[in-house]
Amino acid sequence: MAKQMTELELYYNKFNEEKRLSSRHGQVEFITSMKYIHEYLRDMQDARILDIGAGTGRYSVALAQEGYDVTAIELVKYNLGILKSKKSSVKAYQGNALNLKRLPDESFDMTLLFGPMYHLYTFEDKLKALKEAGRVTKNGGKILVAYCMNEYCVLTYAFKENHIKECLEEKRLTEDFHSTAEKKDLYDYVRIEDIDRLNEAAGFARLKIISPDGPANYMRQVLNAMDDETFGIFMKYHLSTCERQDLIGAGAHTLDILEKQNIFE
Repeated sequence: MAKQMTELELYYNKFNEEKRLSSRHGQVEFITSMKYIHEYLRDMQDARILDIGAGTGRYSVALAQEGYDVTAIELVKYNLGILKSKKSSVKAYQGNALNLKRLPDESFDMTLLFGPMYHLYTFEDKLKALKEAGRVTKNGGKILVAYCMNEYCVLTYAFKENHIKECLEEKRLTEDFHSTAEKKDLYDYVRIEDIDRLNEAAGFARLKIISPDGPANYMRQVLNAMDDETFGIFMKYHLSTCERQDLIGAGAHTLDILEKQNIFE
């Protein structure tokens, strides 16, 4: 009997991840994340990189093309098929962020955990994924973790798309407007204090936390209408503000940059 697809697999079989990442707002996220990936790879020789929840390989393929030894783990077969079709040097496998059993301890210099935290809706599962990422990362290695942010979901889905009343009636938002996701919702949204709690529970110390997309997802149509020169100026603005603590948490995503050395020593 064929295995029944999960809701997450069905979703990604229809969702065009390639198009999202090549869109203007997707480019903001990609360019910014790559800037910080390169910043921490700068002092690593012959770095081995793990991309957990690699999707269609936007990051893993790009890094492999730069000459890095890259391994990718992806849960959704459809995404994995697209990744493999790119014929890169990426070693790509189907797997789950909660159990990286095929990977030995301390194997990678840098680990990217960019997709899984979006779809793990309990604190316990997020913590498990974070600890698994730490387990397979070398002592002194870097772990970059991406999250979907609460205020973006409240402002766009609840208010802009006019779902606020049903969200409150169905208790999908708390009294202080924190999203309460269930497995059927597919996405989970957090605040900075939630990320801090995870790091504390895992024993991680933060090197830096940034907003990889800033206001980009709020102004998709504006970005798409920009000429290339204006978009270049926007990117300069965004890169000059993406570390500002008064703005982090307001965007659609947050990127937390951690170091394993501070976990276990």
